[in-house]
Amino acid sequence: MKRVVVDHFGGPEVLTTVEDDAPRPGAGEVLVRVLAAGVSFTDAQLRAGTYLGVPRPPFTPGYELVGVVEALGPGCSQLREGDRVAALTVWGAYAELICLREMDAVEVPGELDPAEVVGLVLPYMTAYQLLHRTARTRSGERVLVHGAAGRVGTAVLELGALAGLRLYGTASAADRATVERLGAVAIDYRTEDFLARVRELTGDGVDVVLDGLGGRLSLRSFRALRRGGRLVVYGHYATLAGGRKNRRGWVEWYAATAGVALWGLLSPGRHVSTYRIQKLRRDRKQWVPMARRERALPVGGGPRDPEEFREDFLALLELLRADKIHPVVAERLPLDDARRAHELLERTAGTGKLVLLP
Repeated sequence: MKRVVVDHFGGPEVLTTVEDDAPRPGAGEVLVRVLAAGVSFTDAQLRAGTYLGVPRPPFTPGYELVGVVEALGPGCSQLREGDRVAALTVWGAYAELICLREMDAVEVPGELDPAEVVGLVLPYMTAYQLLHRTARTRSGERVLVHGAAGRVGTAVLELGALAGLRLYGTASAADRATVERLGAVAIDYRTEDFLARVRELTGDGVDVVLDGLGGRLSLRSFRALRRGGRLVVYGHYATLAGGRKNRRGWVEWYAATAGVALWGLLSPGRHVSTYRIQKLRRDRKQWVPMARRERALPVGGGPRDPEEFREDFLALLELLRADKIHPVVAERLPLDDARRAHELLERTAGTGKLVLLP
């Protein structure tokens, strides 16, 4: 089989495609043939070595996939060969074949486009859980979304409109139409002070700020909250610059996040929390065993709460089948073009999802 490998941290040029033996599923695992693997900003962080809990090279990146079950390991009872599934892998999805824990795979209707469905696994799941599990938004609340024209941002706007939220989104002038088409008030972050604009539009601030950029922006975002408001920090955008690790941005992000968290503790009327879709653990096959470190076969991780992930993903599938959400595929590329996909990441942030088709 083919798989993509990161043999040392760096820019898109460190991604190479290799031939390898097919993995075999262990106890409680299924072997999945990948139909579509999403390409995300988180994959770029893994490649550059800035993601929390990133495995040591060599490893196969790839945070999300849709595929078909080809074989069952001992003890599997929920899935069958031929079932189509989706999974949050964290790494390992840039491959033709991958072994997953059966409990981490969610069945997907066969009539749905795998490239569209894979867009639900990370961007829409992040958006859904930000709104409904972390911020616990209620209909009628005012929500400010930073990076509103990005992949997660547009998903937040689409899901937020369905939830009856009043939405405001920061974006560039070029992306204003995208933000407004999704029902939000667009704020040009380059020419407008978002804090002043939010206060002008709302009078006393917003109920929720979703900050996928982090750093010093989080400190100003906290000031945009009304009493009882919630700030959720979920992104590390500043830790990368030009596709490579930005050490200064890394330090500033952590310092600012710690500062705003302390501010939240000292301000009982407003709340600060952080969100990560994946809590990485060094257990079972989520980390490549030392005996297999040299080969670093693709082995998936899994969501921190498989049942919570399953419940939310099934809700998103129902919305997709009902034509209420519309994940956009920017470009479909072969597995061999993983490097090009990473080079396109920033340029296509506002145009939809990049998908690798092994």
